[in-house]
Amino acid sequence: MKLLFKLISLLLITAIATVGFLAWYQYQRFQETPLAVTPENALFEIKPGSNIRQVAKQLVDKKLIENELLFFAHARITDKAAQIKAGEYQLEAGMLPDEVLQKFVSGQVLQYQLTILEGKTFRDILVDIRKHPNIEQTLGNADGQTIMRELGAPEGMSPEGWFYPDTYSFPRKTSDVAFLQRSYKAMQTYLQTAWEGREPHPHIKTPYEALILASIVEKETGLPEERPLVAKVFLNRLEKGMLLQTDPTVIYGMGDKYDGNIRKTDLQTDTPYNTYTRAGLTPTPIATPSKAAIDAVMHPAGNPNVLYFVATTPGGASHFSETLDEHNQAVRQYIINRNKIKEQQP
Repeated sequence: MKLLFKLISLLLITAIATVGFLAWYQYQRFQETPLAVTPENALFEIKPGSNIRQVAKQLVDKKLIENELLFFAHARITDKAAQIKAGEYQLEAGMLPDEVLQKFVSGQVLQYQLTILEGKTFRDILVDIRKHPNIEQTLGNADGQTIMRELGAPEGMSPEGWFYPDTYSFPRKTSDVAFLQRSYKAMQTYLQTAWEGREPHPHIKTPYEALILASIVEKETGLPEERPLVAKVFLNRLEKGMLLQTDPTVIYGMGDKYDGNIRKTDLQTDTPYNTYTRAGLTPTPIATPSKAAIDAVMHPAGNPNVLYFVATTPGGASHFSETLDEHNQAVRQYIINRNKIKEQQP
């Protein structure tokens, strides 16, 4: 009887050892076997609130692994089961189970991008945001001031000019409010930093006035090296009580009436943004200014007397003048150059 008992015990121990060895062997093979990643299943999303069991089942359902229990066990053994983060992940061929689990724990979610371009209006920015397939739309048709309230801006603030131009990366389902909040804070931060290091000017009393002028500078030239001189022209005009007389402000004030051409009647038609009929700065910015345009307003060129500028050729560099006679001569030369270019075109 004792011998039988010993034999049964030995068999049980052997069976347990065999099962344990097989389980260990399977686990080792599992860890050393890359996931079956294909172009069709490489995109993997962990939904908010998912637990490790659900994630393991998703991996099986997408034919990335064969045994969900082994993935679950590995996550438990490594104490990573409770550390996985929701989001969208890009898996790569050759990844091992532990590498995938580590990716889920790290939160290295797939990033999408949207660029806010300098010189664009807030309306343009909204169009781009609303077209982006990976931005969650929550604002509907809210107007600019409503949107600014959502961002925590002072009551009645116009959104124009307040969004820092840059390329932003973000995970899928980022809300439109979250995207705008990030850009808005970036502009606030940069504007304040630039303001604190500025060269003071008696006619630019607040950071917002600097932002307004920077937007005008942005629309008047696309050449970075010209911006400090363009800023100086407008600052000199403000000092002398001259009208700014800049076409981009007129165009902005025309809104949807602008058809690509600006006429003499447009320059004479008064709007809050017509700097041919109204003195001083416009009520708000007219576009998104670049860092270079903001810097130009804070640190304008040293030339003390420039009051005019005109392009030397269409789209080319500008000629800056101190007197109206010199400016008119430069305008005549611009017209001659423009006509020559037209004659050379087929």
